[in-house]
Amino acid sequence: MTLHLYDSFSREVRPVVPLDGQSLRFYCCGPTVYGPAHIGNFRTFVLQDIFRRVVEATGTATRHVRNITDVDDKTIRQSQAEHLPLVDFCAQWTSRFHDDAAALAILPPHVEPGAVAHITDQIVLIERLIAGGHAYATEDGSVYFRVNSFPAYGALSRLAERTITTSDVSRESSDEYTRDSAADFALWKAHRPEDGENQWPSPWGGGRPGWHIECSAMAIKHLGESFDLHSGGIDLLFPHHENEIAQSEAATGKTFARHWFHVAHLMVDGGKMSKSLGNLYTLSDVLARGLAAEDLRYALLAGSYRQPLNFTWDSLTSARQSLARLRELRERLPENTENSDGFGIFQPVFDALLDDLNTPEALGRLFRLVRELNAALDSGTPAGVDRQQMDRVFEVFGFKPAPKREVPAEILALAEQRVAARKGRDWSAADTLRAQIAAGGWQVKDTAAGFELLPL
Repeated sequence: MTLHLYDSFSREVRPVVPLDGQSLRFYCCGPTVYGPAHIGNFRTFVLQDIFRRVVEATGTATRHVRNITDVDDKTIRQSQAEHLPLVDFCAQWTSRFHDDAAALAILPPHVEPGAVAHITDQIVLIERLIAGGHAYATEDGSVYFRVNSFPAYGALSRLAERTITTSDVSRESSDEYTRDSAADFALWKAHRPEDGENQWPSPWGGGRPGWHIECSAMAIKHLGESFDLHSGGIDLLFPHHENEIAQSEAATGKTFARHWFHVAHLMVDGGKMSKSLGNLYTLSDVLARGLAAEDLRYALLAGSYRQPLNFTWDSLTSARQSLARLRELRERLPENTENSDGFGIFQPVFDALLDDLNTPEALGRLFRLVRELNAALDSGTPAGVDRQQMDRVFEVFGFKPAPKREVPAEILALAEQRVAARKGRDWSAADTLRAQIAAGGWQVKDTAAGFELLPL
């Protein structure tokens, strides 16, 4: 079993296999910790989590590196505004990100480097670029990558044939440093008064790294000069990932990442998500409405990662109902059967995930099976599948089975009274008893053998 995934560089669906034949090494651009991550950010992190879970479910080991951007224009600007040391400011938002990621059942990376802790590695990489003629220092002590020294620039984003302007590199344009060309981007930024105490020594004077060099240095440090896959939101494809490729390959002469995995934007009510529109939602906003983190996780998986996904509050309500149906079926399945290896009858669900992480198709197949299995169980026919096999599906999606609850004696008594009422054709009493059972937090389901009680 091998995952086939769309590669943003080649524009083809290609198999994802480890270069060393043992462990799949991949890098994910992590959060910039200047505030809470919003649900659009988490769409990318959830899909990256599904990617890792699917790869590991095939039996392939992984080495997952996801960075923390704890020094850049945004973190410095906001920490200065709040009169907090950069390290303390970023630490509080890093902790918040970890809490939200855990609530969303996102597996922690094997390595989570921070940019500040790797400044020495960034300086060494910049020195290699200068020595190779790919970078130059300016009079103020800044260092830039010379884009025209790397002929393959633009291959990822297909921008090689058009003129690159300052507006194309907006993440850099706020920094008015002198450079030879609008396309050249900062590797090292000379200290300015508005940076406050946030500067580090370098061969070119006090300053701080550029955003792009941070990821290259951390990826190379923890995964090697060439690794299997690089991932991030589609908004990072240009200029961030384009610049990572240029500076990394110019320095090493090797292919930086063999596969590029990008996740499309999250829309809100059919429009762009933005703070100015008041629709930049966080996990806290979801929880404040009485919904669960897992409802959000499900909703973020409902569409193809290659297409923008429209978020609505109704989609979370639907997600909650869908999760309840999955848990209801799980409770009805036997604990163990002789055929409990692998995914069993759920194998087509996993096959859909292996086909370009097709989560909507996988969920569609899963619910077709839910209907079929419920119909079989209702008729008293053995389902031919057990709870362990369904739990493997839950694990791949990152869903948690509902905790097992003992049926209270009073609920059981109401259910038995309802059986008697139905036998006596007292349908009004049976409906009343069903409502009382539901008010107690349980659902009664009629079966050929009598009834089942499932937690709501």
